[in-house]
Amino acid sequence: MSKKTNYSYIGIAFIILVFGILFVPKIVDRITQGDITRQESRSDYAGDKKNSTSDLVFIPGTDGNRQVPEFSFTDQNGNTVTNKDYEGKVYVIEFFFTTCPTICPRMNHNLVKIQNEFKDFEDFGVASFTINPEHDTPEVLKEYANTYGITNPNWHLMTGDKDTIYKLANEGFYIYAAENKDVEGGFEHSGNFALIDKNGFIRSRKDAFGNAIIYYRGVTSEEEQVNDEGEKEQISALKEDIKKLLNE
Repeated sequence: MSKKTNYSYIGIAFIILVFGILFVPKIVDRITQGDITRQESRSDYAGDKKNSTSDLVFIPGTDGNRQVPEFSFTDQNGNTVTNKDYEGKVYVIEFFFTTCPTICPRMNHNLVKIQNEFKDFEDFGVASFTINPEHDTPEVLKEYANTYGITNPNWHLMTGDKDTIYKLANEGFYIYAAENKDVEGGFEHSGNFALIDKNGFIRSRKDAFGNAIIYYRGVTSEEEQVNDEGEKEQISALKEDIKKLLNE
């Protein structure tokens, strides 16, 4: 073998050695830190997906987007619960009463199914306000929760001053509630649910015309699909939208 050939091999070996000294540690370091391009793109996508804003809209109010008003009531465990206890959580709001003979049982059966679907999410909850607080004491609410299988620690059934609750329903959420001795059960109220995001804003999807639906009908179940009045269920839509807000 000629000296020229030997010099060529020596030169190539030297180049490989220099490359190894300069670049291999950097490659190893990038792998160690999970910094390879393919992994970067996957991580960024996952982060963007979790932290991106969904297509659910905010509801305009007189002073900006509508938020949950401040409230403070007593729940089924005798604890004081305020709107601040729900900060950082996605939750559903309803108004009901335990002796309701009509829509309340249907509404809460639907909510229990939603509860069970999101049982692994610590940042999901429900806020239920009774419109018959004189009867619905914490003890009565506790028994009601046990009967319906309410187990989510972030599901508070709340009671308190009647006028304050009615103001919260009718003026805070624009969800109708009233005492009416001429109707079955003595009270009447909307069967609507309001969906709240982690920052306390009321959110909803749009209808086919691009308008916010604002509320989700809570009476008709997924199994029924359509009730006797021809109203389609919205529980499946509510579940989809809860997932969206949990990923924001």
